[in-house]
Amino acid sequence: MTRMRLGVNIDHVATLREARKATEPDPVTAAMMAEQGGADQITFHLREDRRHIQNRDARLISELAQTRVNMEMAATTEMQEIALALRPDSVCLVPERREEVTTEGGLDLLHTGDRVGPVVRALREGGIEVSAFLTPDAAQIKEAARLGFDAVEIHTGEYSRAGRAEVDRALRAIRDAANAIVKQGMHAHAGHGLTYHNVQMIVAIGEIEELNIGHSILARAVFVGIEQATREMAALLRR
Repeated sequence: MTRMRLGVNIDHVATLREARKATEPDPVTAAMMAEQGGADQITFHLREDRRHIQNRDARLISELAQTRVNMEMAATTEMQEIALALRPDSVCLVPERREEVTTEGGLDLLHTGDRVGPVVRALREGGIEVSAFLTPDAAQIKEAARLGFDAVEIHTGEYSRAGRAEVDRALRAIRDAANAIVKQGMHAHAGHGLTYHNVQMIVAIGEIEELNIGHSILARAVFVGIEQATREMAALLRR
């Protein structure tokens, strides 16, 4: 039996810390505990406004993690320089708006490709794998391949919010996107809004190699701890 790669996003540990501008809970400690629970990857989003993860967190996680490190970031010069200094295993380029609570929607590569392309090339030349966070849209996926991305992370928000009448259509869109990503020579990843209750239909999509999950795992961790919450999610990713 194989298991899909699980990336645990620890951003919201830092959200709780920053609510009081305190020193705890420490997202670096959370990352180490997630690894103990079976995380294959630690994911964090270093935002331009530093609303949760701070430069110190990004540096220490990159230095101390025993598994893969995946840094989510906007395609800006500042973030490019930080990523090249930290050298995470991978970077996921995401859209970023200061007024949003969490990342909403995917990149619009059809209109921002000229700006994003040089960032992709610089990161890849620095030995970093680069993925694009995209809604399941064939035109966006084709543009990601043209720009040289290694992977596409499919935004699963619509699926995670779908009611019974819409869930089949949303799931079909993710399946079609995963198939298109692989046909374009890229790796298929997925994430956003996935929970212990809705993840297994995504796990069943064979083309998807990696899931990045944060909020649901950390919500569960409030009751059982990060190690156990990670262990429970990792068990659901077996296929």
